[in-house]
Amino acid sequence: MKKPELLVTPQSVDHVKALITAGADAFVIGEQQFGLRLAGDFSVSEVEEATNLIHAAGKKVYVAVNALFHNEKIDALGEYLKEMQRIGVDRLIYGDPAVIILCREQGVTIPLHWNPETTATNWFTANYWGKRGAVRAVLARELSLDEVLEIKENAEVEVEVQVHGMTCMFQSKRPLLGHYFLYQDKVMEIENRKENRSMFLHDDERNNKYPIYEDVNGTHIFSPNDMCIIDELGELFEAGIDSLKIEGVLQTPEYVETVTAAYRKAIDVYFDESEDAYEDIKDELLATIEEIQPAIRPLDTGFIFKETVY
Repeated sequence: MKKPELLVTPQSVDHVKALITAGADAFVIGEQQFGLRLAGDFSVSEVEEATNLIHAAGKKVYVAVNALFHNEKIDALGEYLKEMQRIGVDRLIYGDPAVIILCREQGVTIPLHWNPETTATNWFTANYWGKRGAVRAVLARELSLDEVLEIKENAEVEVEVQVHGMTCMFQSKRPLLGHYFLYQDKVMEIENRKENRSMFLHDDERNNKYPIYEDVNGTHIFSPNDMCIIDELGELFEAGIDSLKIEGVLQTPEYVETVTAAYRKAIDVYFDESEDAYEDIKDELLATIEEIQPAIRPLDTGFIFKETVY
């Protein structure tokens, strides 16, 4: 068995440096107008600076171009892809097939990761896009462990699974917050909403608070809990899952660094020592994360152990 890649989402170039030290293997970065729900907004020059740092450390950089692209954005996307080719990033993360066509037209040869968010739910479709240039499928977060293992067993491409952090439950291309504030006649709040990522939707019936923010891609609403399966990684290791992702969006840099170091230790102990050694420390690693977990963000295991009803 080979070690899975530990994939993280840095918020800045300085955060990249810290996460290299914490033990990350690969980094998802990009620019807001092309990538969805990025932890940090990296300009082209910052992508280049971060790529140089990441490559110097022997790590990999993946640039997100997984937004939905209307016709008016195609020319800008094409120029952006050429810049990524020039910089030498390792992979591109896409959902819209327009990226495939543009790569062909622009002579961009960067390998692709297929990430359609909630619809990457079976190995047949993953293999379909694999035949069209994708080398990895980023699985939907709404899959159970059994479904993940079945996909990995049959997939002809790499498989990436999220193991920590929040999940996007809803996205609209519309500026829903802006519409709401306009309805409330709160002009000042409209001006500030794009930079405000500490807003919540309150559900009194379920006693949940859903993080919500708005950017150039529309409005995004996230899960009320953070997924954490640091103590349940054994079967993913055994199955040979290629990449484990820590989603750091809306978290503090320090939080992401601590969580990355904990997962790094879990992976290294399992593969460099033994499965029993991992079993001995997994509760301690979970406790480390629980100590820094914000009270407003309870931990759970996401959909991994939920029963699928057909």
